[in-house]
Amino acid sequence: MSEAMTQHENANLIDLSHAVVVVPPEVSYPKTKAVTMLVEEVQKRTQIRWPVVEEWPADNGPIIQIAKAEGKPEGYSLRVVQKEKAPIVEIAGNDARGVLFGIGRLLRHLRMERQQIAAPADLDITCAPHSPLRGHQLGYRPKTNSYDAWDLALWEQYIRDLAVFGANAVELIPPRSDDDADSPHFPLPPMEMMIGMSRLLDEYGLDVWIWYPAMDPDYADPNTVAFALQEWGEVFRQLPRVDAVFVPGGDPGHTEPKVLMNFLAQVAPVLREPHPHAQMWVAPQGFTQAWLDTFLAILQQERPDWLNGVVFGPQVRIPLPRLREQVPEQYPIRHYPDITHMKECQYPVPNWDWAYALTEGRESINPRPLGQAQIVRALQRYTVGSITYSEGCNDDVNKAVWSALEWDPETDVIEILREYSRYFIGEPYTDTFAQGLLALERNWQAPLLTNEGVTTTLQQFQAMERAASPQVLLNWRFQQALYRAYYDAFVRRRLLHEQALEEQAMEVLRRAPKIGSLAAMETAEAVLDQAATPQVALDWRARLFELAEALFQSIRMQLSVERYQAIHVERGANLDSIDVPLNNRVWLKEQFAAIRQEPDEAKRLRQIDRIVHWTDPGPGGFYDEPGNLTRRDHLLGSHDFAADPGCYESTRIGFSDLTGRLAWGRHAETLYDTPLKMRYTDLDPRADYTLRIVYGGDDGRKLRLIANDTIEIHPYLAKPLTGTPLEFDLPPEATTNGALTLSWTREPGLGGNGRGCMVSEIWLLRRGSTG
Repeated sequence: MSEAMTQHENANLIDLSHAVVVVPPEVSYPKTKAVTMLVEEVQKRTQIRWPVVEEWPADNGPIIQIAKAEGKPEGYSLRVVQKEKAPIVEIAGNDARGVLFGIGRLLRHLRMERQQIAAPADLDITCAPHSPLRGHQLGYRPKTNSYDAWDLALWEQYIRDLAVFGANAVELIPPRSDDDADSPHFPLPPMEMMIGMSRLLDEYGLDVWIWYPAMDPDYADPNTVAFALQEWGEVFRQLPRVDAVFVPGGDPGHTEPKVLMNFLAQVAPVLREPHPHAQMWVAPQGFTQAWLDTFLAILQQERPDWLNGVVFGPQVRIPLPRLREQVPEQYPIRHYPDITHMKECQYPVPNWDWAYALTEGRESINPRPLGQAQIVRALQRYTVGSITYSEGCNDDVNKAVWSALEWDPETDVIEILREYSRYFIGEPYTDTFAQGLLALERNWQAPLLTNEGVTTTLQQFQAMERAASPQVLLNWRFQQALYRAYYDAFVRRRLLHEQALEEQAMEVLRRAPKIGSLAAMETAEAVLDQAATPQVALDWRARLFELAEALFQSIRMQLSVERYQAIHVERGANLDSIDVPLNNRVWLKEQFAAIRQEPDEAKRLRQIDRIVHWTDPGPGGFYDEPGNLTRRDHLLGSHDFAADPGCYESTRIGFSDLTGRLAWGRHAETLYDTPLKMRYTDLDPRADYTLRIVYGGDDGRKLRLIANDTIEIHPYLAKPLTGTPLEFDLPPEATTNGALTLSWTREPGLGGNGRGCMVSEIWLLRRGSTG
């Protein structure tokens, strides 16, 4: 008996190594599938295959008994009963799904090692789910960073893994969506795979949803409608099971609500011909305020009976509580939370460091257990549950957290992580891996330059790595966490190095008046170019490439466009951005090239002085970089994630494609009609001031700037190209009381992603005294 299992015996466990599974003959097929899952998953982890029988065995060995119970749908009781010489583990399901979820709960509690199985002797759980809907979108499409390479065997394993943590639904994607029609990774054509996945889900008794975007340009055209009804109907008829269809109003799709709803009213009978009980759901994603008003009026006044519910997802322009107030009670609301992205998304990582945003990108491996729990607990009361938005297995931990908390919102997150670690990684990792996942989340919760815990997190994972068995090292969930730990630490090491190089270069430029402009630029450029070739933590960098290969082999993660044919760098292929510059060397070298064209030394020195004093607002002035956690003293309304996870009323940090200075790739932003505000106090009431502003993010969006709620500094104007400073002289009355509040708004009522109100840099420059 291993040391670990000996410790378990001291913790009052019962030995189930020689148990027999007793299944009554009257069980339904989904129950039988659940029992098969139990036996096979135990065997994978222990090399022990429990026999399955219908009659009670004659000997007195331990029993796993499948039984019936009465109670709420999907509920179960799971308990250990001590009988004379041998214990009985009873799994009593209220229905077929209750058996499946009871078996899943047992698997999460079993202590499984090679040739050994044990369970807590005091196991006694009776429960039913809080939320009736607990699912995840699994899109077989090129956009995903792994799913497009999965075969049906991998899908079945993942469906089991989701069910173990309480998921009862999976959302599929039809062959035609906003993706390419084919992927180099596809093992089967999309329709064939969709049919196979629908069949698998039906075998496990799980609901099949379809995310079905309305992609055609004009659903007011009868020919378009006829074509779509034929196409959609053919998909519906081929699928063994469909329980619900969800049509997003946008992202993708862009159809005026009256037209969209008229079209969906015609889709509903086409859907229900092969699937009589299938439901129709719709989301007002991407709607303008006018379109949203129209959509809500249709629900409130017409009460369409073909519609079963409303979905709250990304790009819905009002918060979920307000949507729930305005949608008639007859229509339940389903949450469609984005758990897969970190930036430019529904629930971004709050105050994410810009160095991570540049390197790890939008879809990196992202365990955010405590953050996901905050979203669930803040919004769960308004919904019947959720089907999460996922684009790959990078968010696997988040799926487990959502499933478990939709089942029981009072569950302690660390216990979910311990069960996740015990079941997926192994008994010896129950606490260490769980704590490691929390540490990975903490890595992203402070400015990276000062977050020394990032290195500690890597050291903890390296200790697990050194002690890991070959089977654990091949485990894709272990590989994912290990990859993230190495990546975070490598980025921090590079950040420290490259920021130091930039400071050295700037010190050289400060000496330009003494050594000459050309010599200063040549020396500064040589210093900056030291970062062009990887020089720090080369062993960590090499390990990342090894782990990327391992993850492609184990779970088909495509962490590189060139190596693994990922669809795009921003689709999780962050091995390709591992060496992205983490200082201003690209911009500085561009400036040097332009300055060298100037023949006059005095002018060259003035331009170098402008670079050296770029962030210096002069005496009595102020400089802010609102997208930088360390340089935004005057920003108001900073993001409180727990209170406002969707950032509807607060200011968040946003990112955009980097062109030029690092400051231009990050910005403060607000969404929809929420103003972005900054406030200055202790100004000189006798002085004149000038504002210099660099707007960030999406070019072309129109912004308006108001001072002190009454004085227009500029009307709605299209933002110039990123990096173009704008200057505005403030009227004296704006600062005459020694304080100044600035408020930016974008054009009201617009739809889409809600972004556009973005500020990257701002100077408040004191021009002089008026008296």
